[in-house]
Amino acid sequence: MKTLIIAEAGVNHNGDMALAKKLIAAAADAGADLVKFQTFIAKNIVSKSAPKADYQKDTTDPGESQQDMIRQLELTREDHVELMRECKRYGIGFFSTAFDRESIRLLEDLSAMDYVKVPSGELTNLPYLRYLTRHGKPVLLSTGMATLGEIEAAIEAVEQAGTFRDRITILHCTTEYPTPMDEVNLNAMVNMGKALGVAVGYSDHTQGIEVPIAAVALGASVIEKHFTLDRSLPGPDHRASLEPDELKAMVVGIRNIEKAMGDGIKRPGPSELKNKPIARKSLVAALPIRKGEPFTAENLVAKRPGTGISPMRWDEVLGRTAPRDFEEDELIEL
Repeated sequence: MKTLIIAEAGVNHNGDMALAKKLIAAAADAGADLVKFQTFIAKNIVSKSAPKADYQKDTTDPGESQQDMIRQLELTREDHVELMRECKRYGIGFFSTAFDRESIRLLEDLSAMDYVKVPSGELTNLPYLRYLTRHGKPVLLSTGMATLGEIEAAIEAVEQAGTFRDRITILHCTTEYPTPMDEVNLNAMVNMGKALGVAVGYSDHTQGIEVPIAAVALGASVIEKHFTLDRSLPGPDHRASLEPDELKAMVVGIRNIEKAMGDGIKRPGPSELKNKPIARKSLVAALPIRKGEPFTAENLVAKRPGTGISPMRWDEVLGRTAPRDFEEDELIEL
């Protein structure tokens, strides 16, 4: 099964449409399936007194409020239309996370909701969950900061809103930027899928590309990864994002892992069949054997090539008599 790879541009456009378009081009060049932005109205989702997270304080003006910070990162309706047009030009799917009702309606009006994404911070927002998932679109449910019980409650809310469980993918996630390796806990992704009976994916905030690739090997059907044109740019998410070459390497790694996973049936692969007679062994004469002599542990040995009698028939061959003369190293025949 092909992994859905989402290149998360998020707010790394810094409110600059030229930069946003370059992010689309980079995501398409890397081979991602979708490039994802964030759709919100700052005053609808953040109160004036809401503090910044520590990582936001480290990467943005510590004197401004969280609302002031994200207000600069809003995208207008016209911006969305332009970005969707740019995605079509580059042959990559447009996707955006809507954080409030007004933004949900905007994306609905633009027919930009082939998928809906529940960000980790909205997992416990019941009115939001009901409104976002009422149409039964495929849901990506991010689970940063959540317990299994909270995730189960969110899934039940989504089901009650009209979305079947088989259309829900839970994204394992750690809400820290960047995420420490010892807090990734990929095994939790596997266990959540088993416990809740839903598809699983992984939304990654680690530095590097090895963790999302490992997640695919463990069964992730969706990978979401932040990327930027330059990690040194100002803004809250750049530091924990991949640069274009790294994004491309991640996509290549995931596609290779998909091929490597195979169908689970153990059998020789087409490319190795030609090596089978070269690498395996056959029973050969360890020394000259005359016709009528019995085959013994002293006059038989296993050597390459593997075109004769298999050494697995050793017990069957011992004690039988030689049907003809055999020279040293000659393949045994019965």
